Amino acid sequence: MKIEQIYTGCLAQGAYYIESEGEAVVIDPLREVTPYLERAEKDGARIKYVFETHFHADFVSGHVDLSKKTGAPIVYGPNANPTFEAYIAKDGEEFKVGKLTFRVLHTPGHTMESTCYLLIDENGKERALFSGDTLFIGDVGRPDLAQKAANMTQEQLAGTLYDSLRTKIMTLPDDVIVYPAHGAGSACGKNMSKETFDTLGHQKQTNYALRANMTKEEFIKEVTTGLTPPPAYFPLNVALNKHGYDSIDEVMQRGTRALSPAAFEAVANETGALILDTRDPQTFAKGFVPNSINIGLDGQFAPWVGALIPDVKQQILIIAEPGREEEAVMRLARVGYDYCLGYLEGGFEAWKAAGREVDSIESITAQELAERLKADPSAPIFDVRRKSEYDSEHIENAENTPLDYINQHMAEIPKNRPAYVHCAGGYRSMIFASILRARGYDNLVDVKGGFKAIKESGLFKTTDYVCPSTLL
Repeated sequence: MKIEQIYTGCLAQGAYYIESEGEAVVIDPLREVTPYLERAEKDGARIKYVFETHFHADFVSGHVDLSKKTGAPIVYGPNANPTFEAYIAKDGEEFKVGKLTFRVLHTPGHTMESTCYLLIDENGKERALFSGDTLFIGDVGRPDLAQKAANMTQEQLAGTLYDSLRTKIMTLPDDVIVYPAHGAGSACGKNMSKETFDTLGHQKQTNYALRANMTKEEFIKEVTTGLTPPPAYFPLNVALNKHGYDSIDEVMQRGTRALSPAAFEAVANETGALILDTRDPQTFAKGFVPNSINIGLDGQFAPWVGALIPDVKQQILIIAEPGREEEAVMRLARVGYDYCLGYLEGGFEAWKAAGREVDSIESITAQELAERLKADPSAPIFDVRRKSEYDSEHIENAENTPLDYINQHMAEIPKNRPAYVHCAGGYRSMIFASILRARGYDNLVDVKGGFKAIKESGLFKTTDYVCPSTLL
């Protein structure tokens, strides 16, 4: 028996390849299916089933392509109603894979079709639970994503999740290994651990949602408190997972078309495509194609694309470091952005060498910021971290304008005077500055290294958020 967790850090997502006696199953595959095909070929195995735990919201699954390439049926649990061919399993139904048995455990709550797969070995021992978004390490799936589809409130879904956990999962042996679909960094929960698997027994001791004496009312309150709005692309990904999508081979062929600077400019002008520059933020700041947006590959690239580009059908042109163009196109496809029209051949250096117009964004050190604020103490500072980060500690007089809600804060940003912007380390602030630059805000100045560098400099007063209740 082989159990392999294939974890993708930028999406905080875990897919699984399980093999026994020349037969294999893949659970919640990513969009690019070649790695699973190669693993099966290496083992001399046949992929027998593609198991889906639910209709994913945060990424596009590779289930359709993998099924087409292998002939393996796509399996969902009860309540799933995809428009493509799939097998809808019954609660408690079992599937044989080599000497292993997979038992379907219908666990509605995160979504109404949410299903876990319990692995039972050849001796009848319950060994592992592939829990999807029902149970995470340190958390459970948020109950607010499927309200419209289920025609239920988030409180009703949370109550359903409570019942699923206690009747289907907490009754399993403590030594069962829990393999979830996500870890820390995913927006599918709010308190996930950095660990990507654990024993069920340890989770019963440490996961707030599995407390033995917890009432349903307490569970509902705790699970629904503190939920932030989900990224705008989540329902769009659900639709793709439910109704199907273009072949990844077609997407990659279209998106990896090399365009000379002249052709790149012509396509941009003809189509109105968004120019997405995926280079390092500080490299971008020194020079970029006018009106391009910077979201660096060496960060949470796909989630930020999904949060800030509202339409997955948006046409996109890529600028990347030479050799990373295919990576950029694939990572966009993972979250449903299938309409890349090509990339700038030779990257930004080719554009500059062709004598075309370039732009830049000023980026200064924390020390330089301190000097400028001495000369102009009233200069605005915008902290684009999330509210929870800002509340923990921030520069005095800095305004919190989270990147997630950039459109709601545009009116606060002055156009006619210098303003300074920072995040935690410099990744999000450059995204923020580039978006506003493309919209005509020419006086934003980025702070290199973000709040980390600001704090380490010792040159600034910082303050913590004071909860109003402590003032009573």
